[in-house]
Amino acid sequence: MPQHTKPYANVLETIGWTPLIRINKVARGIRTPVYAKAEFFNPGGSVKDRIGLAMIEAAERAGTLKPGGLIVEATSGNTGVGLAIAAAVKGYRCIFTMPDKMSQEKARLLRALGAEVIITPTAVPPDHPDNYIVKGRAIAAAHDNAIFADQHYNPVNPDVHYLTTGPEIWEQTGGKVTHFVCAPGTGGTVSGAGRYLKEKNPKIRVVAADPVGSIYTEYARSHTKGDGQPYKVEGIGGDKIPTSLHWDVIDEWVVVSDKDAMQMARRLSREEGLFVGGSTGVNVVAALDVARRTDDPNALVVTVLADTGERYLSKVYNEEWLRENQLIDDARPTVGRLIAAKTGEAPPLIHVAPEASVRQALNLMSTYNVSQLPVLDGDDGVGAVSEQALMARAIGQQKILDSPVRDVMDPPFPVVDGESPIALLTTLLSRTTPAALVRRNGKVVGIVSRYDLLHQLAGIR
Repeated sequence: MPQHTKPYANVLETIGWTPLIRINKVARGIRTPVYAKAEFFNPGGSVKDRIGLAMIEAAERAGTLKPGGLIVEATSGNTGVGLAIAAAVKGYRCIFTMPDKMSQEKARLLRALGAEVIITPTAVPPDHPDNYIVKGRAIAAAHDNAIFADQHYNPVNPDVHYLTTGPEIWEQTGGKVTHFVCAPGTGGTVSGAGRYLKEKNPKIRVVAADPVGSIYTEYARSHTKGDGQPYKVEGIGGDKIPTSLHWDVIDEWVVVSDKDAMQMARRLSREEGLFVGGSTGVNVVAALDVARRTDDPNALVVTVLADTGERYLSKVYNEEWLRENQLIDDARPTVGRLIAAKTGEAPPLIHVAPEASVRQALNLMSTYNVSQLPVLDGDDGVGAVSEQALMARAIGQQKILDSPVRDVMDPPFPVVDGESPIALLTTLLSRTTPAALVRRNGKVVGIVSRYDLLHQLAGIR
């Protein structure tokens, strides 16, 4: 089908009418078809492009935002991108407050779009002055010709999804959609699109997905606001009750764990070619659950691919981060995991500088009961020394003890990446190469010896 057959006046005209794509491999064995609205096709890479433009245009119509004005928003990143793109075209300045749990890619992208970004602590109560929403409101109030976009409480948020997202899904499915599954953050997408679809067909069920730790599911059941718990998925769930979330639209809630969400996002990338973030993982896990329970080939489940995985390279697509947060099942032994499993009182990396004396090197080896040391200049391995070689030379020539290590050091140990398989060490380490340095994110973080490798292979801890 031909697309984009006519030129656009500016990038804002490309927002919306995103593709609806069938989920295939990860839905294998489920009779009910599952389709997903690929919102990463929007110019800012997320569903939030829709509300960014709409909130600015509403403020312009109301006269609260005038030429050259300032747009302030509390954002997990994506709404800020939508606002920043529209602001760049329309000539406004932007200041965004963002919790520190959000990925670094988001903050960098906002700054690249010309916005000022203020990072706030995540672990503060909703009414704390450092809470990202409270701080955003305060900044907007302190400036003339400024608006606080206020996505959590701005009625434009659900309205734009009622006017665009809902009608698009209805038309793209030919009115055959039977279930709409979407995780609320501000609640605008599930509320607006869900309300439109229900008006078209009251039998359509709207299902809200929710990360473990969010207060939304419990509030929907008890109408009592709980405290919630920290969770890793970004941009959805919450610890407050936004007016953009219309509880009466939602028929059912499905709770999804961080681990299931992250793994589903990674599966979508590898198996479907859909490069998405963790909130999409929540959506698809819940959508597959709904489809599996519905078990009807004549039903049709629609969910949302909320944003691009490019925002989460340092988290969802970073195995080290996933392991640190117990979000991945990975039995593959790596050099980094071998380092992490080492026990004892010694630091993970004992080393000397080139200008250190031989005496200092020997004292270090004696203190920590190690037989060799790397010589590091910054984060670069420039040499190595062993206790046996140094002692042999010092016995014959005692003045060597006060010489700098650089004068007597051997060639440096090889360097391996922390994600390298342990099998690499079996070919690398030998009698002449007794140890290797381990590098992670550009920094040397440890050393692994033949002794460590032998213990790993023998299952000794």
